[in-house]
Amino acid sequence: MKNRTMRKQLFYFLFAFVFIFEANAQEKSEPRPMDWKDIPSWKSISGNSVRMSPDGKWMVYAMLPVEGDGELIIQKTDDPKSKKTYAIGSTNFVNLSFSEDSRWIAFKEYPKEKEKKANKGKPLPEKVILLDLKEDKKSEFEKVANFSFNGKTASHLALNLTKEGTNGDAKGSDLLLVQLNSGKKQNLGNVLEFSFNKSGSHLAYVVDAANQSGNGIYLMNMASNSTQVLDSDAASYKSINWTENGDAFALLKMVKDKKYKQDHGKLIGVKNLNNPQLTIYDPVKDSVNFSKDYTISPNRRPQWSEDLNKLFYGIHPLVLAKKEDKKEDKKEVDQDSVKAAEAEKLAKIMADSSIKSIADLQKAIAKADSTKSKPATSNGDLTKPDMTIWHWQDSRLQSRQQVLENQDKNFSFWAMYDLKSGKHTALQDNSMKELTLMPKEKFALGADQSAYELDINLDGQNYRDIYVVDLSNGERKQLFEKFYLPSYASYPRSSPDGTKMLYAYDGHFYIYDLNSDSKTNITESIPVTFVNEEDDHNVIKPMQNALGWSNDSKYVLLRDGWDIWQVPLNPKEKAVNLTQNGRKENIRYQSRFVLDDEEKGYDWKQTQYFRSYGEKSKKSGIVSVEPGKAGLKAGAKSLIWEDANINRFTKAKDAPVYFFTKETFNQPTEYYLTDAQINQQTQLTENTPDASKFVWSSGVRLVDYTSDKGAELQGALFLPANYEEGKKYPTIIYYYEKLSQTLHNYNAPGFSGTGWNPNIYTSNGYAVFIPDIVYTMDDPGMSTVWCVLPAVKEAIKTGVIDENRMGLHGHSWGGYQTSFLITQTDMFKAAAAGAPLTNMISMYDLIYWNTGGGNMSIFEASQGRFTGGPWENWESYQRNSPVYHVKNVKTPLLMLHNDKDGAVDFTQGIEYYNALRRLKKPVIMVQYKGENHGLSKLENRKDYSVRMMEFFDHHLKGKEAPDWIADGIEKLKLEEHLETRVFGNN
Repeated sequence: MKNRTMRKQLFYFLFAFVFIFEANAQEKSEPRPMDWKDIPSWKSISGNSVRMSPDGKWMVYAMLPVEGDGELIIQKTDDPKSKKTYAIGSTNFVNLSFSEDSRWIAFKEYPKEKEKKANKGKPLPEKVILLDLKEDKKSEFEKVANFSFNGKTASHLALNLTKEGTNGDAKGSDLLLVQLNSGKKQNLGNVLEFSFNKSGSHLAYVVDAANQSGNGIYLMNMASNSTQVLDSDAASYKSINWTENGDAFALLKMVKDKKYKQDHGKLIGVKNLNNPQLTIYDPVKDSVNFSKDYTISPNRRPQWSEDLNKLFYGIHPLVLAKKEDKKEDKKEVDQDSVKAAEAEKLAKIMADSSIKSIADLQKAIAKADSTKSKPATSNGDLTKPDMTIWHWQDSRLQSRQQVLENQDKNFSFWAMYDLKSGKHTALQDNSMKELTLMPKEKFALGADQSAYELDINLDGQNYRDIYVVDLSNGERKQLFEKFYLPSYASYPRSSPDGTKMLYAYDGHFYIYDLNSDSKTNITESIPVTFVNEEDDHNVIKPMQNALGWSNDSKYVLLRDGWDIWQVPLNPKEKAVNLTQNGRKENIRYQSRFVLDDEEKGYDWKQTQYFRSYGEKSKKSGIVSVEPGKAGLKAGAKSLIWEDANINRFTKAKDAPVYFFTKETFNQPTEYYLTDAQINQQTQLTENTPDASKFVWSSGVRLVDYTSDKGAELQGALFLPANYEEGKKYPTIIYYYEKLSQTLHNYNAPGFSGTGWNPNIYTSNGYAVFIPDIVYTMDDPGMSTVWCVLPAVKEAIKTGVIDENRMGLHGHSWGGYQTSFLITQTDMFKAAAAGAPLTNMISMYDLIYWNTGGGNMSIFEASQGRFTGGPWENWESYQRNSPVYHVKNVKTPLLMLHNDKDGAVDFTQGIEYYNALRRLKKPVIMVQYKGENHGLSKLENRKDYSVRMMEFFDHHLKGKEAPDWIADGIEKLKLEEHLETRVFGNN
């Protein structure tokens, strides 16, 4: 009986154990809301790591966590299941490369996260992994700084090893050449810089050894493994720059001169590689053409002209080293001065009748020593003041000059050396500091803003004097005086043949022919405008960005905001609307997919591909336009058109193999293999492997609404996870000008610099609404009211949003909009404003410290959208400043503002906080010491992300307020508070 009872108890125990185990297992497998603690281990594809082999047979990409160690995935494109994974350590940037024959891939493996933390941020060695994709073999190379395959030949891998030890003044380190087929290795010592030409037939490298012994430029023939010393000297060699074809290269030779702060530069040009022909230009020996006050600069890479008859390089002024007086003479002079001063002092003391004893004399001397002032001497004993002089005629603010100080010090002017004449020609000077060498090096395009720089920095209206420089003789000619640039879409843009320029003026596009010195309006007969009519900044006739030139310089592609036009330079041909239906069907053809990275303009004889976007539907896709007899056929063929974000259409370099990306708000970016007509879509990647563990937004909706000023606008409404029809949800309203186009954009979970991540909020039961804002001049704040409030009212009609549990959030300009909105309405229960502008009047005259420039140009011609300064427009500035309406605020506010904010001055946050506090309004401001406009330190990004959600959880979900919200934290208790918080847990 007893045994039966025990068996029964054991049975119940096992049953209970199995039940609990299964329940726990089921509970673990059930998707749940993502917590901030889940984010550090969250892995996703690093977009800049995705590569396809030249033959299209292999694809590689990195899967990186927010924190921790990543992995590289390599697979065959025709077999997505053939994945192989390789650990690559902890990194945010993946360094990898395919060989041109697609057989090999090399990539870096970085130290692990634990190793980095243990080493406290000090650099650790990195290794390179080489994979033979044909034979499935792996090789490892330790302590590698950088690496490169030798171009099209693909016979070698070069690895520049990490420099170890001091080795005197040597800057170079070992260069390991690995013969790919045999595995044989060759070591070249003290290599500072190396570069293969395009074909990979030759390797140029620079040696920098101890005591400059053997320093020089070397050229290796990779086929014969023979090396030539092209030049060797007690000098530093740098900046190897091959021509595009790889038939010549140029570099610099820098020689020290104790009389100057800079090295003297010499120019080296090398061509005829199999029998190298060397050109060395030494400006010290050229007293006729080259100013003795200048030298060749190390800060600009030299380059050959395409015809190999000229070399181009930078020059900059020489600066004398500080003149040092002879120390012996200085000491003698100083000692004599001191002796004379001491004698004079002693004589005065001795003449004092009150001194009666030796003790009196000692006291008098001590008193004189304690009160004496420091004499002015010739040895620089006087301390110079540390100061800045701000002058009203400075074209750039002193703060701007400080930001650009190093750039200005290192600035160099373009110069040219003609091999036939042996003549040096300076191509620019301080009167024309902008210069671009045009293709084929027949002309250069120059610009000068010096006459307008002060006004540009004051009111933001941009002007240049535009010049062309004839590179046959260096002569300069002015093309335009005070050329207006409402945006850089108007700036002259060279044709591939280097003889023509596309530019915009007064609402039209023009062609300037440099050979005939003539200009032609190419858009006046086209029945549409190419002005960006939706640009609501205070500029005149800003243009839509052009899509570029044809490779034969006969056509240009222009956008009218909807369709794409091919416009001929030949007046006998007519412009063709290639896409036809954009304006009619509210489809924007936005950009051209460049399938050949080396193209020089598009080939109108080949099929072209463009990205399409539905302005109202928010769909996107890819279209093709087929070539015709006289240009391209009219009419775009839609290849893919979906309720998703379709992008990044790319082709393998040497094969008709393509891929594109697709994503939605709740589905991560995936890569799809396809063909030229997108007849098939094979998913290649499996992004975010942990996504199934969590719940995500149930979908998206578009909300159409009309602003109070009559503008037809849209908002993107993202549903919460596990959304139930008819149930209302707490909602965060987020904005920054126009953002409804992000309806299908995927936001990877992470800790952003602003604390905001919509996918985390929707995963945790919030709806997110993002309305568009358009602006009326002189009313940026009121424009927010006129757009956001009707948008929210329309969104409430969907039944998704709980009108009693709505919060606002924005950062920077969005922070300004938030801080202003809560002064105009009390319909929101909580608001979070990051780095907000709060007083447009005081902010106008402050400095944008990140650039050193003044805010006035931003207010008048950029985001501020005011016409004139406050003294001309006082009511508008006051009407749109949150701080002047602070008494109306009823909404609890969380503000983020950092003391080193270089965009929106910290005083803006302090001013608003103190005004609210004075009125005893509910406001909390968090400040992260030393941080800029957004949070950069990971610990700060984590902390604020959690705090902002805690703030909204309390006000919108009714959760208990943490102590920092309920009572604040005293300074003496802050350390303890921070130590007890782990991802927001008190």
